[in-house]
Amino acid sequence: MPRFPDGFLWGVSTSAHQIEGAVDEREPSVWDVFSAEPGRVRDGSTAAVACDHVHRHAEDVALLAGLGVDAYRFSVSWPRVLAKGGLDFYDRLVDDLCAAGVRPVPTLFHWDLPVGLDWLERDTADRFAEYVTEVAGRLGDRVRTWITLNEPAEHTLLGHALGVHAPGRNLLFDALPVAHHQLLAHGLAVGALRAAGSGDIGIANSHAPTWPASEDEADVTAAGFYDALLNRMFADPLLLGRYPEGIGELMPGDVEADLEVIAAPLDWYGINYYAPTRVGAPQGTEIDFGGVRMPAELPFSVREIEGRPVTDFGWPVVPEALTEVLTTFRARYGDRLPPVVVTENGCAYEGLDDRDRIAYLDGHLRALHRALEAGVDVRGYFVWSLLDNFEWAEGYARRFGLVHVDFGTLERTPKASYGWFRDVLRAQRGG
Repeated sequence: MPRFPDGFLWGVSTSAHQIEGAVDEREPSVWDVFSAEPGRVRDGSTAAVACDHVHRHAEDVALLAGLGVDAYRFSVSWPRVLAKGGLDFYDRLVDDLCAAGVRPVPTLFHWDLPVGLDWLERDTADRFAEYVTEVAGRLGDRVRTWITLNEPAEHTLLGHALGVHAPGRNLLFDALPVAHHQLLAHGLAVGALRAAGSGDIGIANSHAPTWPASEDEADVTAAGFYDALLNRMFADPLLLGRYPEGIGELMPGDVEADLEVIAAPLDWYGINYYAPTRVGAPQGTEIDFGGVRMPAELPFSVREIEGRPVTDFGWPVVPEALTEVLTTFRARYGDRLPPVVVTENGCAYEGLDDRDRIAYLDGHLRALHRALEAGVDVRGYFVWSLLDNFEWAEGYARRFGLVHVDFGTLERTPKASYGWFRDVLRAQRGG
């Protein structure tokens, strides 16, 4: 493994709804409602217990300490904060992390919107800023690194356009206000954090290269549209203060004024990367992409990337595409791109002797180092995920963790990849 710069931040990531459990100790979220509807989650499960992290967080902090990571990226559950004493859990978690020498890196929204709020409504962005102010006021004396939102692109597309995630809407392009209001919420949150005296603020956006299915003009055009929709629609407003051509006029409200808020300067930019996407012209039939049914009326079709191994999720393993997305961002945004942190990267595989996961992570770390050599200012890397967890609409059918969780007994067992990553970190520090 090549040597990364001194001070490079090594971490792992989780999210509240996927691991916390303790559903009776918080207010309901849109994911509780969605999961209760028959047929919404693949195995019919819910996250009512999940990994029971709320009651077993001390054990999980010990796993983090044993792994030797610098930082732990978790999310704060907005519905839990709304409950009486809801921030008490995060007080304890942050205290325990600090005592273990692990930097707490909270994400303030990771898809678990409280019931009664709606991203179609502009007012939700204001409610988010109020919630952020409350969290920062309670935890800001110990937390020095913050993430506003996780993957607004997926929350918009899967939850509101295609209906396969909560809240289960099938709005297609009428879901665009959801994207805009999340971005506005991000900008308002940055202002709220800075007003509370907090700094070192970023966002965790999912990005990946979009590859045309061929050199045919129709395929190239379709791929360009997909790239604008999934990559540039969420990066351009943040980094350039504008939407890609043809998108801004579709957004609600005083877009120009909102963009001034959305483009509040960031201290770093988070990129979640899993796999590239191959895109071509519409094919006239419903598309099945990784288990997601995409309507035929979309102006693109997602195609298979052939000749690559795939994870248990069916996603192609393409480490060099991580290098590509990072160097593309550097070329596209230039000096407007702040330092980058890879806030998620990981894969779903079964088994305790998870050699495929080790090969995946090894390949992607080497690809990340090539981006550094190419001049991209990358400051950190977080594996998804510490624990096997509730994998959204897949339920418990996909395992991304470095630590195996028996969902019957909740026993944690480190996998081979846990030991491998621990040894990588020791070697990086000269141990």
